[in-house]
Amino acid sequence: MFYPIFVMVILTFIVGLVAMVTRFNSLRQGRVRKRYFKLMNGQDIPEQITITTRCFNNMFEVPVLFYSACVLCISLGLENSHSIVFSWLFVGFRCLQALIHLTGNSLLLRMGAFWMSFVSVLLLWITLFLNQL
Repeated sequence: MFYPIFVMVILTFIVGLVAMVTRFNSLRQGRVRKRYFKLMNGQDIPEQITITTRCFNNMFEVPVLFYSACVLCISLGLENSHSIVFSWLFVGFRCLQALIHLTGNSLLLRMGAFWMSFVSVLLLWITLFLNQL
């Protein structure tokens, strides 16, 4: 389960880098003022800043449930084929969700990827619970 965790961490860094580059480019191009970033308000900002920032913030919401379930599986010695499959499914759907969010941002596709990742982490927790009994 270490590998799915590692891939999620790399995804988080990649999305964070995309958000940072988007901000720097917007500053450099004069589309946003530096003082906006002090409080993240006070100016209309380019949509791409909002999208990349929101995508980065998403990396610290539901994935917390993923990380905690994986760490529990590892520490309690409860890794099995089901937990590994659900972990990889979660990571795959989160990668897909981030890709959709940062490119075309189709709401329907993004929502589908989100719900599939949500179900995957729920199944991971159910598997963890059942294996702990």
